[in-house]
Amino acid sequence: MTGMEKEKRHFIQEQMCRIITSPFFWTLGVIDCSYLEERKETVMMRIINLGPWVFYIEGKPQFDEHKVGKWMYFFKDKERVAGLCKAAVEQGIVLEAKHSDAPDGVSCFYLECDDMESHKKVIQFFLDNDMIQKTKTGKLYNISFKLDDQTRAGEYGEMFQSEIKLEQFLDLYTGEWK
Repeated sequence: MTGMEKEKRHFIQEQMCRIITSPFFWTLGVIDCSYLEERKETVMMRIINLGPWVFYIEGKPQFDEHKVGKWMYFFKDKERVAGLCKAAVEQGIVLEAKHSDAPDGVSCFYLECDDMESHKKVIQFFLDNDMIQKTKTGKLYNISFKLDDQTRAGEYGEMFQSEIKLEQFLDLYTGEWK
């Protein structure tokens, strides 16, 4: 097994241990996570393409599986979103980001729901990079933070109710912090 294949295998195991929501991972079955405790080396940002997703990861994030979630950005320019995901991780905005490996799709910027400073960093990054759409009147859309638990439970569309929304942080009309 080559070094890259071994890295991909370890990455898949790490993600399974976090119970990542992609159906791609569900088909892999039970994975032994005991080796994770033995890996002590510092890992710089990794960019890993696993078919439907491209992941950008700094180190070895230790998210609480019931607190982790994401702010999402729907894109139409894969090159731009790849740069945004990479920049968000490199700048320490998030430890993990991903985007769908397609010309258009969704990107996710991960953090824990109770980390208010991280929410503010992600929202400011979204503002700085024009990642929040506006209505015709210039009002920011009230985008939502989505827990991975909600994704695993199949909460989409009208079934999805977020407890964390942009309006809790910003005035949607002025874009000023509350």
